[in-house]
Amino acid sequence: MRFCSSCGARIGLATPSGDDRERFVCTGCATVHYVNPKIVVGSVCTLGDRLLLCRRAIEPRVGYWTIPAGWMEVGETAEQGAIREAWEEACARIEIEGLIAVYSIPRIDQVQILYRARLLDADVAAGPESQEVRLVGWDEIPWDELAFPTVTWVLRRASELRGQEQWTTGFNPEPI
Repeated sequence: MRFCSSCGARIGLATPSGDDRERFVCTGCATVHYVNPKIVVGSVCTLGDRLLLCRRAIEPRVGYWTIPAGWMEVGETAEQGAIREAWEEACARIEIEGLIAVYSIPRIDQVQILYRARLLDADVAAGPESQEVRLVGWDEIPWDELAFPTVTWVLRRASELRGQEQWTTGFNPEPI
């Protein structure tokens, strides 16, 4: 960040009064410009004993497999974001059934909120961010071709939870 979005003056690093760390502060109007972690939302989408994987068509990690996931947008709940991402990446209509994991990754300034979801039908197709999409069995997951560590982590966790009460009970998110 180089210039203030409020007044256009230069930005500098300073520790605001009462704060405990350096922030981007405007040298003109003293506005503090906070930089916070980005939220990623996504879901492990299943239809019977198969799950949905998407081969990435965009960087980072073009050509590697992932679950439908991406940045949460302003004005939506985490659940709404996961539903939107499934549609954008795989033309998949889903119903969120529960939370699988929340991963805090300070190294890349992300918090990832990952759900389990039920595909409402098998009619899926690659969206603009996917080269291809595929419904695979749990024993067909291409572990060596997964795009990110969190995809590996959430698929392992989802696999552990299958058949347990946490996996089979319903989930009805109520936005606050």
